[in-house]
Amino acid sequence: GDSPAVMFKGMAGSTLGVWAAHGEGRAYFPDTGILHSVLGSDLAPLRYCDDDGKPTETYPFNLNGSPLGVAAICSPDGRHLAMMPHPERCFLMWQYPWYPKHWNVDKKGP
Repeated sequence: GDSPAVMFKGMAGSTLGVWAAHGEGRAYFPDTGILHSVLGSDLAPLRYCDDDGKPTETYPFNLNGSPLGVAAICSPDGRHLAMMPHPERCFLMWQYPWYPKHWNVDKKGP
């Protein structure tokens, strides 16, 4: 479903190439019930995925092994977001490490 995260409103199902520069630290859930509650409430708006767009725990797609690929969590009202990747490092199209072909972008660089 669509996450309540304000930053990702209307982006359910999107796949983005975003820089990740970490190997330490990962999402930690004291038990699987909490993890499944977060996922069931759409409070994990960002997940590491493989080449097929499926959430993964496998390196190098998921640098730190976060469970079920959880890369970000948000508050139920969507106003608070904590994430591990660095989307601020690719705000211009030439900075993206990858993007879907259907975006049909003219990738201009410096």
